[in-house]
Amino acid sequence: MRHPWLSGSLLCLLLSLAGCQASLPPLPAWQSSEGRDSVALGQIRDLASGQVISPEQLVERLAKAPHVLVGEKHDNPDHHALQLWLLRALQARRAQGSLLLEMLQPEQQARLDAVQAQASLPKDLPKALGWQDGWDWQLYGPIVREALQEHIALLPANLSTSEMRAAYRQPTPLPGIESNAPAVKAALLEQVRAGHCGLLPESQLPAMLAVQQQRDRRIAERLLAAPQPALLFTGAYHARKDLGVPLHLADLGAKGQSNVLMLAEVGETVEAGMADYVWYTPATPEQDYCAQLRK
Repeated sequence: MRHPWLSGSLLCLLLSLAGCQASLPPLPAWQSSEGRDSVALGQIRDLASGQVISPEQLVERLAKAPHVLVGEKHDNPDHHALQLWLLRALQARRAQGSLLLEMLQPEQQARLDAVQAQASLPKDLPKALGWQDGWDWQLYGPIVREALQEHIALLPANLSTSEMRAAYRQPTPLPGIESNAPAVKAALLEQVRAGHCGLLPESQLPAMLAVQQQRDRRIAERLLAAPQPALLFTGAYHARKDLGVPLHLADLGAKGQSNVLMLAEVGETVEAGMADYVWYTPATPEQDYCAQLRK
């Protein structure tokens, strides 16, 4: 347990001066039930080499990158538990410059600033932040509280609702070679189609693709402007090196190395072109969201 008077960065500095390293926080227990018997469960794989690495090795490597992107499955509680663990582990290695969340929109920044200026967190933190009901506070709340309590700059990474509507009504091409590659757009278009269960008219798909790519571009812009080292928690497709934010970082001329960690459920395939590292977790029970939409 941390000394209540010491922030993570100060504690790490004192330990370094004493000639020892801060230990990593204990790993969380798995919460989901599916795939507990898989040999891949809990493995962290360096996708460039194919080697399985330890949590300690992962943290040491990520701690050196100015930008770390973590892709999640939004409704998997184990992904959020590992994100909280990773935030604490990185903070123990070096001061974390900022944490960016896809779940926050720019109009919430004033609320975030007001909360961070207070001596203690308000009792009803979701209300104070204007937290959106579409994001399960039970999953994201511990992460948000940790960042605020550790005085880590907490920043919105998403478009506002009005900006999404504008991008949908009047799709505007984005400059850049990497994000506009035909293969990238074709893969994203298929993901948009599948993500809406094939229920969207084909005429609407280009507009939905434009919104997706505008969101990726905004996340990239926010990452580049954020205090470093910057950590991003976002959906898996946004984090992917071959389809998402890393392509927009390249188109924006980003300097310095970015690392992508994909949190994936056992049984999923994550290849080297998609991320730098993958960490396999249990799977959540499968739900047929498309069947619900078709009712």
